[in-house]
Formats: sequence, structure tokens, C-alpha cells
Amino acid sequence: MRQLAETGWVALDLANTWDEYLDSPERLPDVAALRRFCHELIADQVTGRPSEPDVPAQAPAVSDVPDGFETAEEVGEDDLVAVRAMRDRLRAVLAAEPRERARALASWVAELPVRATVEELDGVPELRLAPARDAGLAERFAVRAIRELLDLAAKGDWARVRLCAATPCRDAFVDRSRPGRRQFCSTRCANRAHAAASRARRTP
Repeated sequence: MRQLAETGWVALDLANTWDEYLDSPERLPDVAALRRFCHELIADQVTGRPSEPDVPAQAPAVSDVPDGFETAEEVGEDDLVAVRAMRDRLRAVLAAEPRERARALASWVAELPVRATVEELDGVPELRLAPARDAGLAERFAVRAIRELLDLAAKGDWARVRLCAATPCRDAFVDRSRPGRRQFCSTRCANRAHAAASRARRTP
């Protein structure tokens, strides 16, 4: 079974819980699947599992998951509905061109219950976004995804965050290729797109 939290990055993994290649694209069909997603986020952080080659080498901490959420037993139907809606918003942001994406991100932040915190990174204080203490799971995931995207932007990777160009796939990925022109999320999608283009050229 394909892992739901493949990279440990909510901005990518949650966006990719909708997969058009599947007969049923919804990879969060029920509360059990959402609980599994939460469990995998926690497990990846605890085990330090390396991220995939196309994403940053170190996934962010899972501190945005509520205290005691490691068992994910508190997840309910309301959380599932809210997380799916949050995923739709996230995918819309990722699908936008970089300049429009920045505006969409700013608009989203203005609607979320966020607070500013100071975290220490390698001995240096850093201003960070954090969810309000009473925020729900979807809001916590939204704040974490936004924070991850801001981190990518700060590292110069804003324009390298993309959705796969292979129809029907629209998985999110970070282009780590040297020229920065990668269009596909995986070799699978690249091969399928190239095969489709080749068939189209041969069709009279």
C-alpha cells in the first residue's frame, strides 16, 4: 500500500492524497485513512526516514499536531470534512503561478487562526507562524503547510514547487533538477507522458 505521508511535508503529502490515476481518486475516503495519515507523519519524524529525492532533505517537525495526537484517536468525521476542504484550498494555491500563488497564500493566512512564535534554529531565533492553541486539525495542517511553503520560498525554491504536468496526475513536487525545468512528479508520469506524446505523433 502506498504511504500517505511519503515525504513528511504536509504541503506535498496532503495535496497528494487526491490521485487522479486511481479509479477512486480520494485517498482519504474515511476517518481511518486520516488517522493513518496522522500516524505516518508522527512515525516519519520519530524514525527520521529520509525524504524522497525531489523534496527537501529534512522534513519539518510535527509540532503542529496537537499534544497527545500521536494515537490519532481524536480524529472524527468533522475533521475529515475540514481536512479535505483544506486540501482543496492547498491544491488551488499550488496550481497557481508563483506570483499569483504568493497572493493566494497571503489571503489564506489572513483567514487562519495564527499566532507568531519565536523558535530557535541552530542557536538563532526565528519568527515563525503557529496555529492558535484552539485550532482544529485542518487549521493546524494549513498553518504547517503554509510555513513549509514559506520556508521553500526563503530558500529560493518558490518557483520549483509544482504540480505534475502529466494528465491526469496533478501530484505536487519540488523540482530539484539542476536546470529547474522538471515537469513531472515521477519517472512513472514522465514515461506515460512521453508514451502518450509518441502515440499522438503517430496518429494520422
